[in-house]
Parts: sequence; structure tokens; C-alpha cells
Amino acid sequence: MKRLHAVILAIAAIFLHNPGQPAVGQEKLPRIIDSIEVGGTGGWDYALYDTSAHRLYLSHATRVEVVNIDTKKVEGSIPNTPGVHGIALVPELGLGFTSNGGDGTVTVFNLTTLTTLQTIQVTGKKPDAIMFEPVTRRIFTFNGGSGNCTAIDPATLKVVGTLELEGSPEFAVADGKGKVFVNLEDQNKVLCFNAATLAIDSRWPLAPCATPTGLSMDRQHRRLFVGGRNQLLAVVNADNGTILGTFPIGKGVDATAFDPGTQLVYASNKDGSLDIFSEQSPDLLVPRGKITTATGAKTMALDPATHRVYLPAAHAAKDNEKSRGEFYVIVVGE
Repeated sequence: MKRLHAVILAIAAIFLHNPGQPAVGQEKLPRIIDSIEVGGTGGWDYALYDTSAHRLYLSHATRVEVVNIDTKKVEGSIPNTPGVHGIALVPELGLGFTSNGGDGTVTVFNLTTLTTLQTIQVTGKKPDAIMFEPVTRRIFTFNGGSGNCTAIDPATLKVVGTLELEGSPEFAVADGKGKVFVNLEDQNKVLCFNAATLAIDSRWPLAPCATPTGLSMDRQHRRLFVGGRNQLLAVVNADNGTILGTFPIGKGVDATAFDPGTQLVYASNKDGSLDIFSEQSPDLLVPRGKITTATGAKTMALDPATHRVYLPAAHAAKDNEKSRGEFYVIVVGE
């Protein structure tokens, strides 16, 4: 493993020295190909792409904007979601769910009409990330203000359990086999738990990666991609927690994404950069380069069908270049 790690770092050094050069056997670097005007002002957090409906869901202050990607128009919004962070979908039930950090609730909405159906109080404070786990068919919220996780049955819309995480959760990802991984931002660890029993399996340290935020997964090869606020991306073996390598990234990372079709890994950063890596093999990640997006564009959504990445951002205000103007989306592709 030491020899493998040395090979990874050696190759990384070559491509970091020439960040504009694509990896061997790869095509040109993805680039900004479009933008979509959404309108309105205010902050944002997670974005989610629905491949089947060609819709982009954007958390936006106290509402969720829903954009039709085919028309590049806002189809509607889900209002009254104070301090909204994330969105999760259960298409077979025709339901969507938002995590509202402002009042500790989950908003349930109809995917067709976008109307609010119900509000669920979580068993914690400041729900941040939210996800649908496909094996147990549960919705999970990760409550940053109370260090716990709430499990919800989307069929009954009832809370069915709470898991104490003993740390402040950030983003989470499911492996498709009943396990859930979540970053513990204040512990510099990634935690793994069983979605059915709500039993914790493992807590793995991420050093030298610190203050982990973004998290994504190559489910086929069992690799986690963790974005740390100390400007490091860590590659983690999802079976035993081994750190397979770390790589420099931009400032203020908040999301990572893995595209199984292109084998590309993305890290989106608040400093207005998007770092791109190529997974050459399960144990070899190679930097592809860095593209400039927009200051504040720290989250993203991936469409695995078109291999496009959507990054929420705001134009600079006309009267103050350092203030936020109108909300829009940056589209990155090839």
C-alpha cells in the first residue's frame, strides 16, 4: 500500500504541475457551456438533479426553485421552507422532501404539482443534508444542530427512529446495499451506519483531510470522495476506512460528485473553482485540472445521463461587486 500511495502522489504531482493537461487517455477538460437564469436573491445550499423528469431542484433561502432543464425555465417553487438545505425525492410515491434548518422540519411536497402536502418535525435541530436510502426505503435527515440523524418512512410520513452520531453531520451518501456514510465535520471523521438497524458500524479518521463537508461515492469500486475544508480531497476505501490518497483542492469545498459514466470526480469550492479528477482505477485518482466558476459556487448537482454538472451561483450586485445579485446556475459539460 505504501508503494501504491507513492505512485498516486507522484502522478498527482505531475498533473498538478501542469493543471491544464488532461490525463492520459482522457479527452479535453469539461468547461462552462451554458448558464440558466433563476432570479431572486438570497443564499443557497444543496442542489439535486432528477434525471427522469429533467428537473433541477435548488435550495434557495426560504424556498426550493424547480428548473426545467429542457426549457431552461423555472417551473415553480416549494415555498415556506425556512433555512432550506437539501432535497430528496421518492419518485415512485410521487413525493419530494426538503430539510429546513430554520425550524427543524421536513417539508413533504407533490412531485407533479409541487404543492406542499405535510410538514414533519425532525427529532433534532437544524436538519442539513437529507437523502433517500433505497434498501430500507427511508428518508434520513442529518441534524447539524443536535448531532443526530432522523429516519422517516416516506410511505407513512412518520418518524421511525433516531440515531445519535456523537458529532456534527455534514453530507451523507448511501452505498445501495443498506449502509450510509456521513461526514462528521467537527470530528474529522466519516461514520458508517446500518440504515435498517440504525447501528453504527465504523468511525474512521480522515487525517490529513480535515473539516469534511462534501461526500460522494463510486459504488461499484467502493470508494468515497471526501472534500475537506483544509483544501484536501481524500479518497477512502468504503470497506475498511483506509485513506488511499489526498489531493489539493480549492478553498471552501462544500460538495463532491462522482460520475460513473466518465469516471470523473468533481469538487466544487466557494472560491469559484471546480477541481476535476479522473479515476483511472479503483486505486488511482489523477488530477485533470481546475476550471473557474463563480465565487460562492460551492455546491452542485450531477446529471449522470448527460454528464453535466450544475452549480448554483449569484451574479455580483450591480452596485457592489462583493454583494450577491440575481440567482443563476452555471452548467459545466463537454
